[in-house]
Amino acid sequence: MRIAILMANTDESAFADRHPKDSEKFRALMSLARPEWDYPVWSVKDAEFPNLDDFDGALITGSPASVNEEMWWMIRLEGLVREVYHGGKPLYGACFGHQIIAKAFGGVVGDNPTGWVKGVVTPEGALPGYASHTEQVLELPSGMDPIASAPGCDIAGFRVGNKIETTQYHPEMTPEFFSALLDEYGPALPKEVVETARASMAITPDQAAWAEQIAQFFQSYAKDTETDPKAP
Repeated sequence: MRIAILMANTDESAFADRHPKDSEKFRALMSLARPEWDYPVWSVKDAEFPNLDDFDGALITGSPASVNEEMWWMIRLEGLVREVYHGGKPLYGACFGHQIIAKAFGGVVGDNPTGWVKGVVTPEGALPGYASHTEQVLELPSGMDPIASAPGCDIAGFRVGNKIETTQYHPEMTPEFFSALLDEYGPALPKEVVETARASMAITPDQAAWAEQIAQFFQSYAKDTETDPKAP
């Protein structure tokens, strides 16, 4: 399978340059489960948008940008989200990807009621994952079903049949990267946020389990379309 990685991370800082890009992180993640698959990258924040014929499914990365900024590339990405969905390709979103998929269909994204969420979160209905966000999906469009929730975040992931699946969290992050993230940006955050984040790292998210779950999502759609060639 060819899974398009739609790179949305806008961080061009010196810190970002010292670490693998999100596209590389997701390639490394997915290779834990399906190393034989191809993972071409389109940097959508740099105006690189794929043709539907070029891939079997797509994955939208996280980003420090807010979907509510409605920058030109975000508006175009929302259009691509709808195109992928109606074009019969499965779509996965993580953090920013989770939020912009919801927004593309009329969902509401806004501030977290408790402010920053940093650290390992173990939501109900999902695997533990690294959180790093101040916004979340507040309302889902009709037809989208929540599949995970956490304290203060009722919609920590959602699904639309076998065509869309999302998570508010970061399956691509490693403990080493998340620790470096706290070292770099922690001084600008409230002390209690950083302390909670570091304490949460006693739990290590299972990247292999995340990779397998995402791979099975893409495969389930492929199997259904083989069974029913008329599936959208």
